[in-house]
Amino acid sequence: MNLRELQGERRSRAAAKLLPYVGYIIQSGVAFVLMFILIAFSAWYTSLLKDVPSGVPIRWIMLAVLLPAAVHSSFRTYLQPADAVFLLPQEHRMKEYFSAAWIRGTVWKGLRLLLVLILLWPLYIRTADSPKSLFVTAALLLGVKLLSAYGCWREMKMLSPAASAGYRLLRWAALGLIIAAWLWQPFHKGLGFSMLLAAAYLAALAVPGRHAVPWERLIALEKVQSGRAQMLLGWFVEVPGRQQRVYSRRWLSRWGAGLPWRRDSAYRYLLTKSFARGDVFGIVLRIGLLALLLEWWNRGSLVGAGIYLFFLFITGVQLSALSKLHGESFWLTVYPLPENSRTRSTVSFVFRVHLAFALSLWLPLAAGGSGELPRALGVLAAGVALTLIIRLRLERKMRRAEDDDL
Repeated sequence: MNLRELQGERRSRAAAKLLPYVGYIIQSGVAFVLMFILIAFSAWYTSLLKDVPSGVPIRWIMLAVLLPAAVHSSFRTYLQPADAVFLLPQEHRMKEYFSAAWIRGTVWKGLRLLLVLILLWPLYIRTADSPKSLFVTAALLLGVKLLSAYGCWREMKMLSPAASAGYRLLRWAALGLIIAAWLWQPFHKGLGFSMLLAAAYLAALAVPGRHAVPWERLIALEKVQSGRAQMLLGWFVEVPGRQQRVYSRRWLSRWGAGLPWRRDSAYRYLLTKSFARGDVFGIVLRIGLLALLLEWWNRGSLVGAGIYLFFLFITGVQLSALSKLHGESFWLTVYPLPENSRTRSTVSFVFRVHLAFALSLWLPLAAGGSGELPRALGVLAAGVALTLIIRLRLERKMRRAEDDDL
């Protein structure tokens, strides 16, 4: 059995399943929106480079942007549940199968890291007191990326899930310190500290026991990554068999507990719990934190208002994906829900959460001072109008889908 060819065939089949939906994504207008975003960002970034404000914390900006790009690592193995049985006799040869996935994942993420570095570099050399060399910085960051990919793979093979989680935190902390030392320290000190810390991290990785092939963990991880790709497609077109990952999030366990125990609020309760424990909540939360940071930085200009409306629109698109949840659930056909309960509960829930985000994301603009308050109130009115438009669009879409099912 040629394991490298098997991995390539599975990768091709996975890509073939996604290609038919590309046309629907283009028809949805996302290509036009992305082109508009690219042009707007280019214009804003060019104007920023022409007139860079004083006191820009460029090292912190570089660390915040480069750290996730350099340390985040993941691999698509395309393993299937049956592999734990049928490929088990080939366990001693599975390095042939995984090597291509490791190289491909590292190369693509390395190219993404270089792109981010090149975009940040003009701002860096205009604001840093003594900027480092671009080529040496790129080489160090690529070394961090290779070290992170190696550490991530070792983490997945560890016997203990607790050890794997602990070493994941160690990877982010150690490699983050390497990047910070290079940005803040002089050349020789930063390079020497980075090499010592990298050696210590490699020595620490050799301590925990490991599986030869962590079959169950890799199969579960592949299911999660496949689900994320399907969730992305689900924003534009109905994808059959789409599942979302479930997170415990005990700190949100009380959300929805106050809903009345009645038939007309049953689906709202289910949707509340699904949102609190699903992928969409994490995505929306990260979008909100990024929007708050960018708005605070640009709170005194029209750019802040544009950032507010843009991220509010993106949040609405993400929340609209909740309409696809439980669309094929067997229990919804068994439990006697009232007519149109799913549409009514979903639209109401999405609107309330979206409106709460509109108010939360507006706070940095409101903190711009009393002189900026009239403009901030106008931006808030535009944001509320945007939430109403998305609400009407979602309701129309769900009712049309219900009519097609009849």
